[in-house]
Amino acid sequence: MEKTATAAGCRSGEWTLAEAEVLGRSVLRAPSAHHAQPWRVELTDGAVLLCERVDVTLPRHDPHRRDLAMSCGTALANLELAVRVLGRRAEVTVLPDPAHPEVVARVEAAEPLPPTDQELRRYGAIMVRRSHRGAFTGLPVTAEQTARVVAAAVTTGVKAAPLDGTERLAKFFEHAARALQDDEAYQSELALWTVRDEAFPHRHGAGTRSTVELPWGGLVRRRATVLPDLLVRRERLEAETVLLFTTADDARADHIHAGYALERCWLEGVTLGLAGAVLTQPLRVPEVRSALCEDYRLAGFPQALLRLGRSTRVAPSSLRRGVAEGLGRKWR
Repeated sequence: MEKTATAAGCRSGEWTLAEAEVLGRSVLRAPSAHHAQPWRVELTDGAVLLCERVDVTLPRHDPHRRDLAMSCGTALANLELAVRVLGRRAEVTVLPDPAHPEVVARVEAAEPLPPTDQELRRYGAIMVRRSHRGAFTGLPVTAEQTARVVAAAVTTGVKAAPLDGTERLAKFFEHAARALQDDEAYQSELALWTVRDEAFPHRHGAGTRSTVELPWGGLVRRRATVLPDLLVRRERLEAETVLLFTTADDARADHIHAGYALERCWLEGVTLGLAGAVLTQPLRVPEVRSALCEDYRLAGFPQALLRLGRSTRVAPSSLRRGVAEGLGRKWR
C-alpha cells in the first residue's frame, strides 16, 4: 500500500463533504453480526480505507472474529458501490498492509467511469435492505431469481449455493437454537447487545432489537423464545430459499470475501423484490458446522447462511451509529 493512514493521520484529499456523506452512509447501512457495526472509514487522497474496529468484540459468539470480518466484508461491498455511483472506477485491495492489520481493504477511486445499470440498482437497494427475521409468505423464490442472486457471488472467489432438504435444515437449526439457549455465556453476551428500550434511540446506535420473530435462528433467548416443533419449522423452510456461502480456506481474508459476496447477493435479491436475513449463529455451534459439512459433502468452509423469500411486511430499520462516528476526525 503506497500510503498508510490512521485515524489521526488521514487527510480529506480529493473527497468533498457530499462525497464523504455518500461513502459514510453506504457503509453505515451494511449488515453486521449482532448489529455491532465493527468498522470505520478513513478518507485519503483519492482512496478510501475500510478499517475494523478493535474495540468491538463478541468473545462468546465470535471468538475468532469470523463474523466481525464478514461484517467488514459486507461494508466493503457497499463502499465499492458508493465509489462507483460517484462515477469512479473502484480498485479494491483486501488486507493491503501487513503492518496495519486493522485496515481491512483499500478502495482506490481511479479514473472516471460511469456506473452500470446493475450497480445503480444494487446501490439503491442498500438503503431499503432490511433483515427479515420472521416467516416468509407468498410465492417461493423462483429458480431464475435464485440463479441471479447466486451469480452475484461468482467473481468474488466465494461459492454461494442453495441448500435442499428442509427436514435436515430444520433439525440443524433446532439443535443450534437449543444449544444457544442453554449457553449462559452466549445469553449474557446477547443481552449486552439487545436494545431493550425501543422508544428511544440506543445511545451507541448499535445492537439488536429485543423483538425477534425467527424461532430457530441464533438470536434465541432462554425464556423469551419458544421453539416450534419440527413440522412447523419444516413448513416455514419450504417457503424460503437458504443459500450457503463457502470459502476454499478459513483465513481472515476468506471471511472478508464471504461477507463481500453475501452482501452482493443480498442486494441483488432486494432488486428482485426479495426479503432476506443472514444466519451465522448455527455455524458457530461446532457439531452443527461439522454435520453440515458432512451431510452436504462440502468442499470448502461454511461461513454464512442467507435466507431469501417474500414478505408483504417491511421490516423496521435497525439502529445505526452516526455517520460522523464512522469517518475520520477531519469529517466530524
